[in-house]
Amino acid sequence: MKFSNGRWRGLAFVDIETNGGVATVDGITEVGIVEVDEDGVREWSQLLRPEGRIPEFIQRLTGITNEMVEDAPRFADCAEDIYNRLDGRLFIAHNARFDYGFLRNAFDRVGLPLRPPVLCTVRLSRELFPGHARHGLDALIERHGLVVGERHRALADAQLIWQFWQLIHRQFEPERIDAAIARLTGHAALPPHINPSVLDELPGTPGVYLFYGENDLPLYVGKSKDIRTRVLSHFSADHSSAKEMSLSQQLRRIEWIETPGEVGALLLEAKLVKERQPIHNRRLRRSTGLCAWQLVEDGQGGWMPALVRGPDLDPGRQDNLFGFFTSKTAATKALRTLADEHALCQASLGLEKVRSGQPCFGYQIKRCKGACIGAESRGLHGARLMMALHKLKIERWPYAGPIGLREGEALHVIDNWCWLGTARGEDEVHALLESGRPAFDLDMWKILKKALATGRVVKLGAVE
Repeated sequence: MKFSNGRWRGLAFVDIETNGGVATVDGITEVGIVEVDEDGVREWSQLLRPEGRIPEFIQRLTGITNEMVEDAPRFADCAEDIYNRLDGRLFIAHNARFDYGFLRNAFDRVGLPLRPPVLCTVRLSRELFPGHARHGLDALIERHGLVVGERHRALADAQLIWQFWQLIHRQFEPERIDAAIARLTGHAALPPHINPSVLDELPGTPGVYLFYGENDLPLYVGKSKDIRTRVLSHFSADHSSAKEMSLSQQLRRIEWIETPGEVGALLLEAKLVKERQPIHNRRLRRSTGLCAWQLVEDGQGGWMPALVRGPDLDPGRQDNLFGFFTSKTAATKALRTLADEHALCQASLGLEKVRSGQPCFGYQIKRCKGACIGAESRGLHGARLMMALHKLKIERWPYAGPIGLREGEALHVIDNWCWLGTARGEDEVHALLESGRPAFDLDMWKILKKALATGRVVKLGAVE
């Protein structure tokens, strides 16, 4: 079992208790540390007196009362001692973002910047035991038979994390554990103008992130099921990718928006890219030339294709729409290909101009059955055209009106293949329905078509 490597001199299994959940506002009430290195195992804990009082529900949860910390030292009084126990060690905690976030803020307030390598054992458990859904500390206790002391006390919980560490080293080869730790603690080469403390705040949740340069125009908009991991991946790749290197050098600010899940992240990314037009995004920055073919009666008992474009395109309500194309050129090319494959008359399709009663070029080379000269009836030609276009048929909106797509505790409100927004209550649903329907968007249509096929659709009259 390794206790050190080139990056750290030992291990520190850490747990804290607090009087609230906001690291920049609330205070630490207890710190527990299990130090492990070549010299052995040492345990240390200390109650601390926070600035505010401990709420009653937290007193019940932890057993730490206001009376217990009344005469305890402030964090500033113990900061140097705690710092020396952590400095240079691998910082290991369960849900490490919480513990490390509180400690980092507390150290910053006393002028001792703490920046150790951090390992979260929730994420480590997911890496090593991917077949299990739950990886909270209570789940690990139950699954692995960890010996519990005083649950929700700092040192006792730190001891549980140390037990888990010993357990995985009995079950897995060192190489497997080392590889997992390397993935979870790998430090990206941070852009020169980004404060490392900003990266510490990045959530490991679904959402959208925005990279900004020196002005308020975004350089790049991205999405991920894990914002933190995805953002850091940009920087770890900047040495090998010209695009990532350029992005890293221009980057001055990072923002992010958390979403209920992956569908919400996909929709918001598509929306923001079109609204903000970030220079490093390519795939979602589509032109305004979106169009589709629509079958209309030709007045001679048959059908012919007409191109529907821009604001006239409403796939939710329009019948007989076929194919989405990003330009008239692309639509025309696709129709010519179908004509060649199915021996359709390009003159009857409006793709070739001929004099009345004259054969088209395709008929002359035996690739047309003669609709242009009456050798094939317009009705039969129209029926064959409809069959040829069938695989490009665009489905109309399959619901009687707007619906909701459930994702977590939120509801994506959708009408005629258009995303109106995401609501977390009935009032927000009604506000979105009254806000009007945006223009049709091809990327959102693709996202919604896939999501509605597998997601939980809710009738809006039955919103909970």
